Amino acid sequence: MRLVVGRIGRAHGVRGDVAVDVRTDDPAARFAPGSRLATDPADAGPLTVSSARTHSGRLLVRFTGVADRTAAEGLRGVTLWVDSADVPPVDDPDEFHDHELIGLRVRTTGGEEVGEVADVLHNAQDVLVVADPHGAEFLVPFIRDLVPEVDPAAGVLVVDPPPGLLDLGR
Repeated sequence: MRLVVGRIGRAHGVRGDVAVDVRTDDPAARFAPGSRLATDPADAGPLTVSSARTHSGRLLVRFTGVADRTAAEGLRGVTLWVDSADVPPVDDPDEFHDHELIGLRVRTTGGEEVGEVADVLHNAQDVLVVADPHGAEFLVPFIRDLVPEVDPAAGVLVVDPPPGLLDLGR
């Protein structure tokens, strides 16, 4: 699965630096010197980070082979991504990357099949978007009381919904 880690913005200066709109939880690791990032469109890369720094609250990155402002401007709008297989798992057993949750089969503590995790929303509270086989979607707050078990290896997520949470759309 492709995981977007950033999008290249405008050039900064004349030496090939670009501003990057960061879309990862760990920019220090993803944009460390030597990191190789796939691109969309594919013919723009892959790109290898030669240096990264923060300037006025923005991440500025220089890629190997991008030596001037003209080359940097040519990368504007390019999306940077990594393969989910290259992302190490989180050490905390109660934390998950979105890609580990999306696609898990969802069932209740009583064993009723509900559907599968279609998306994870990050608002004030993390929320799972669960799609049932009939096309209905349910929003389940991702908290231990409602989601007591997550087993990515088995491909299952167990929910303990309060009355009415899964009744909408049925």
